[in-house]
Amino acid sequence: MASKISINTRKWESLMQLVVLFLGLILINVLAQNYFFRLDLTAEKRYSITESSKNILENLEEPVFIEIYLEGELNSSFKRLQKSVKETLQEFSMYAGKNIQFTFINPEKISSNPEEQNRYYQQLANRGVQPTTVFETVQGKKVQKLIFPSAIISYKNKEKPILLLKGNRTASPQEQLNQSIENIEYELISAIQKLSKKQKSSVAFVEGHGELSNDRLISLTQTLSESYIIERVNLNENLKNSFISDNNSSNNPIKNLLQYDAIVIAKPTLSYTDNDRYQLDQYLMNGGKLLFFIDQVQMNLDSIAQGGTYTFAYNLGLNEMIFRYGVRVNQNLLQDTQSGKILVNVGQMGNKANVQAIPFPYYATTASFSTHPITKNMDALMFKFVSTLDSVKADGITQTPLVFSSQYARIKKVPTLISLDELKLDLNPKLYQTPNIPVAYLLEGEFNSAFKGRFPPSGFSEKDFIQKGKDSKVLVVGDGDLLSNDFDRRTRQPLPIGYDQISKNTYSNQEFFLNSLAYMLDEGGIITSRSKEFEIRPLDTFKIQEEKSYWQFLNLVVPNLIILIFGLGWYFWRKKKYS
Repeated sequence: MASKISINTRKWESLMQLVVLFLGLILINVLAQNYFFRLDLTAEKRYSITESSKNILENLEEPVFIEIYLEGELNSSFKRLQKSVKETLQEFSMYAGKNIQFTFINPEKISSNPEEQNRYYQQLANRGVQPTTVFETVQGKKVQKLIFPSAIISYKNKEKPILLLKGNRTASPQEQLNQSIENIEYELISAIQKLSKKQKSSVAFVEGHGELSNDRLISLTQTLSESYIIERVNLNENLKNSFISDNNSSNNPIKNLLQYDAIVIAKPTLSYTDNDRYQLDQYLMNGGKLLFFIDQVQMNLDSIAQGGTYTFAYNLGLNEMIFRYGVRVNQNLLQDTQSGKILVNVGQMGNKANVQAIPFPYYATTASFSTHPITKNMDALMFKFVSTLDSVKADGITQTPLVFSSQYARIKKVPTLISLDELKLDLNPKLYQTPNIPVAYLLEGEFNSAFKGRFPPSGFSEKDFIQKGKDSKVLVVGDGDLLSNDFDRRTRQPLPIGYDQISKNTYSNQEFFLNSLAYMLDEGGIITSRSKEFEIRPLDTFKIQEEKSYWQFLNLVVPNLIILIFGLGWYFWRKKKYS
C-alpha cells in the first residue's frame, strides 16, 4: 500500500514539474515580448544595427516595400552580398515589424521572351537600376552575365533606387565586396529616412562673388532637392533687406541666415567684404554649418593651349577667417601622378589634328582617405587644380583631414607658368616624393569668432556680437570645381558631377558632398553606420591541410560522443531514482 502511495506521489510530482515548466515557458515568452532584446556575439557586431537606425524603423508610419534584384544563379561573392542584405533586412524587420516588407527578384526569370526581357531591363534602367557585367568561367568557357546589385525602396508612393555594390575601385574585388557589405545598413536606412522624412533641412549656396552658377550646380542641386530645400543667398542683399527704412537700424541679418541648416561657399572668384565675412562668422557662432569649396589659385585651362598661362592666387578675403577656424588654404597647386587626362593636339595626322588624351597631373584623382564616416569605403575623387591645406592651432577645435593626395605627389607654388610643354615630358618620379598631402579638412567644436578683438562692421550691433560660438562644424576643401558639373560636348546636357568624359568614369564627388552634409547636419546620426568594419578572415590553406583530420574528428565525432554520454547519464540517473 505504501509503495502504491509512493508511486502516486512521484507521478503527481512529475505532473507538477511539467505544469511548472509549461507555465515557466509561457512566462518567458511574455517577458520576451515585453522586454525585447537581441545578443550579437560577433567581434565586430556584424548583426547589430545602430540606435539611430532602430529609431527610424520604429517610427515608420506606413510599410516600406523593398525590391532587391539579387536573386538567381550568383557566384559566391554575390551570394555573400545577397546573404548580408537579407540578414540586414531581417534585422530591420525585428524593429519595424510589418512596416518592412522585402522581396528578392531574379530579373532573368521575368520572361522567357528576349524582347520582353530587354524591355524589363530598360524599365529597371529607367527606375535607376543599372546592371553590372560579370565574367565567369563555366565548363572551361568564359561566360558574360548581367547582375543587378541594386534595390528599389518604396514608401508612400515615392521610390528611390540604391546601389548595393560600392567601394573603392583601387581595392581588390574581395575588399570592394567587403566594403559594400559594411555599407549595407547605411545605404538602406539612408534611403528609408529620405523617403519617410517629414521635414527637409534647408541648404543655401552663396552667390554674388562669382561663385558657381546655377547651370554648373544643376546636377548637384537636382540630387540635393530630393532630400533638402535648396536656395541661393546673396549676403549683400540679405544685409540690405534686414534694415528698417524708418529708423535705419539693423534687424540682425544673422537671423535671416539662421533659417538655413547649412551654407555652402562654392568656388568664389571675387573678394568677400567685411560685412559678408561677418555674416558668415556670426552664422557659425550661432551653430550654423559652413562648407567652403575654395579655389585659391586663378587658373583657366583654355588659355594653356595658347603658349601657357601664369597662375596667380585669388584675394577672396576668406583666408584669415578660415585660418582662425583652424585651417590654412595654401597658395599652391597639387600635382599628382595619380591623375586624370586632358585632350591635347600633339600634331597633325595628314590633314587632321592628332588629338590624344594625355595624363594631366593637375587633375588629381585620389582614393586616399581617412577612416572617418564621411569618406570610409568611398571611391576615388577627381580634383582640378586643387590647393593643399594645413592645420593651424585653434583651441578646442578637432581637426580631421579627410582626403589626401596619393603616395607620389608634389606641390607647385604660385605664381607659376603652366603650359602644355610639361605634358611632353614623362613624369619624373624623383620629383613626386611627397605623400599624403591633405586637400580637405573637417573642423568641429566651439569656434572663436574671426572678429574677436575687433569692432563689428558698420551697421551691425555690438551687443549681438558672439565671441565664442556654439558647437558646430566647418568643412574646407581646396577645390571649388569638386562640385561643378560639365556638359556633354555634343548634346550640351549637364553631366553628373565627377563624370569624366575622357575616361567615362564617374568619380565620387557627389557622394563626398552628400556624406559631408549628412554628417554635418547629423541626419539622425545614421552616418555613424558607415563606421562599421568587417574584418576579412581568409582561411589558411596550409593549416587546413595539416589539421584537416583533427577538425573533421572534432566536428563529426565529438558532438555524437557528447550526446551519447548525456543519454547514458540520463538513463542511469532515472534508473537509480525510480528503482
